[in-house]
Amino acid sequence: MALRLPLGIQTFENIINGGYVYIDKTALIHQLANDGKYYFLSRPRRFGKSLLLSTLDAYFSGRSDLFRGLAMEQLESEWPTHPVLRLDLNNADYTTGTAPLIDLLANHLQKWEKQFRIERTANEVGARFKNVVEGVHAQTGKQVVVLVDEYDKPLIANVERGKTALLDEMRGMLKAFYGTLKTCDEHIRFAMLTGVSRFSHVSIFSDLNNLTDISLDRRYGELCGFTEQELHHYLDPGVAELAEENEMTPGQAYAALKRQYDGYRFSEGSSEIYNPWSVFRALSQRKLGFYWYQSGTPSFLMRLIKDRQLDLTQLDGDIIALESAMMTYEGDSNYIAPLYQTGYLTIKAYDRRTDTYTLGLPNLEVKQAFSQNLLPVCIAVALDDATRNIANWQRVE
Repeated sequence: MALRLPLGIQTFENIINGGYVYIDKTALIHQLANDGKYYFLSRPRRFGKSLLLSTLDAYFSGRSDLFRGLAMEQLESEWPTHPVLRLDLNNADYTTGTAPLIDLLANHLQKWEKQFRIERTANEVGARFKNVVEGVHAQTGKQVVVLVDEYDKPLIANVERGKTALLDEMRGMLKAFYGTLKTCDEHIRFAMLTGVSRFSHVSIFSDLNNLTDISLDRRYGELCGFTEQELHHYLDPGVAELAEENEMTPGQAYAALKRQYDGYRFSEGSSEIYNPWSVFRALSQRKLGFYWYQSGTPSFLMRLIKDRQLDLTQLDGDIIALESAMMTYEGDSNYIAPLYQTGYLTIKAYDRRTDTYTLGLPNLEVKQAFSQNLLPVCIAVALDDATRNIANWQRVE
């Protein structure tokens, strides 16, 4: 029987009830939910952040039926239920002004007010969200769970297009909204925000100092994506089909998958991680293609390369960086953070003596992305420089 691969499916309930392959991360999710309260996680696109939040939603909603046969079933005995407020900022165009963000937040707030019968007492989104959190706790008698997917999408969208003024307006709105997570501490059981980039001047990293950033936490390095062991355990039949289709042995197919899609490491000492999007696509189409970068290369990387005139040929070697350079992105502050956070660089090693990371390209797919998408931009910049230099020499002569 062929594997049912969850191509593009990000809802935990749909994966389980539909009989799709689920790489069991519920032991880590149980640990996450019960060891702390406020979290932030940065991972590249297509690495399963939305599925993670969907699984947390099911757990805190007490959906024990969805966890049968998974690690969570053995770990959880009480199955506590909490009202879940889930916000996805991914599906809107934030480059036309503040209206799309205002509308998205207002629509969610209106939905929660109606669902929990909460009287609206304010218009400003931060105050309104605070009223919702407090009201839901009062109405249900249970603390609230807040899950925010792609918290940074409004910011990245405007960074990509260099819209500084609009970016600053978005910052202010999100600062007020996310600030509720600190002022409503007594009403919140758990909160998690995910995204690609870590913007230091948004309240979750400046004002909200009780948020734990687990992006480089060794305990959760395998929370998104999957390991070599998980690939063998869950996807062996699919690899066998890939091997047969391409006239390879299973061993050759595994080696090819490793070269193409493995190599990501998100913390010091953790296992290497496969890109889940690309592996599922390769097994589904039974072809070792370049799927991840085809799903969308961030345009702000192109602009960054042009603005900073980066020599990307050096990125295939070793880059030494401090954690601060990898994790905090502020537009034009440095080039390492966006390249690392978007998945074009990954951790190769860590030196405890100097507290520095060695970064490099993770695998063949990313190298292909550079050669086809990013290096041409770098070459174009070099040619422009050469043209300007020749023109200057001619004027001097």
